Amino acid sequence: MVVTVFGQSQSPGNEQRNYFHSASRDRKGSRNLIGLTDPVVDALVEKVIAARTTDELRAACRALDRVLWYGYHVVPNWYIDHHRIAYRNIFGRPRTLPLYYSPEQLLMTWWVTETRSQKSETSNR
Repeated sequence: MVVTVFGQSQSPGNEQRNYFHSASRDRKGSRNLIGLTDPVVDALVEKVIAARTTDELRAACRALDRVLWYGYHVVPNWYIDHHRIAYRNIFGRPRTLPLYYSPEQLLMTWWVTETRSQKSETSNR
């Protein structure tokens, strides 16, 4: 077993041949770490690459995905269906921005305000 990432773009294509196609199995430096040789997978990879419409591409990708999963060639190890965002409101900004400024200068008008931990440290002294 190999734990790896098969990086994908928003529009899958030729990289699928390097990951899963029989032609890349014995090629040194290919990403076919599975050593996969399967005529069904080869045909589906070619369908992904040759897709002309979004619907064709979606259908081919879903079929390839199903074959890889159900053949246990690829076992999902990690998945998250949302973005993680960390937010911390520590910046002060002027109530009124200057009339004329460039977008880069906007950040020069912000400052770091006192955080809660800093406030509690000063009140404990």
